[in-house]
Amino acid sequence: MTSNTLAAPQAEFKIGLFWLKFLVLQGVLFVTELLQPVQQHVIKPFNYMLAQLSASILQIFDSSVYARDAIIWNTHTNFGIEILAGCNAVEASILLASAILAFPTSLSYKLKGLLVGMVALHGVNLLRIISLFYLGQWSETAFEWAHLYVWQALIFADAVIVWLWWMYRSPRNFRVKKA
Repeated sequence: MTSNTLAAPQAEFKIGLFWLKFLVLQGVLFVTELLQPVQQHVIKPFNYMLAQLSASILQIFDSSVYARDAIIWNTHTNFGIEILAGCNAVEASILLASAILAFPTSLSYKLKGLLVGMVALHGVNLLRIISLFYLGQWSETAFEWAHLYVWQALIFADAVIVWLWWMYRSPRNFRVKKA
């Protein structure tokens, strides 16, 4: 008996080539992020914008919250947090972008993945900033623990989960082949 169904096209997925591209992209993006002009003209303004956006959301529930530069402050509790490197999800964004760009699929699918992935990642990071702001007003110990351990892991897990979801939904089926 013969089958008239056509098998889905499969492309060779060379895992070694993926890892090489992934690591090179990460290296280039991390070095670029650390350059003084990038820090001054991209990262610092981005941190300020994150603080302003977070404070705007927080002000819905508490009018005593404001932001100045990269600091979010509560005038009633005198508690504040500053958004610094590592708190802005830029490193997780580099991880996600490198994985998406290194994966062998169409440019349009990569661009869709970058858009959806960055929105998801930075949405979770806003939740992180807001939750840490409230947690810090309640307990400094809980704040430190959640900031250094829980949320760091969750942000990077979010990047990996978004990439795996995006890769799984890739319009092509891939067979893994050793490079």
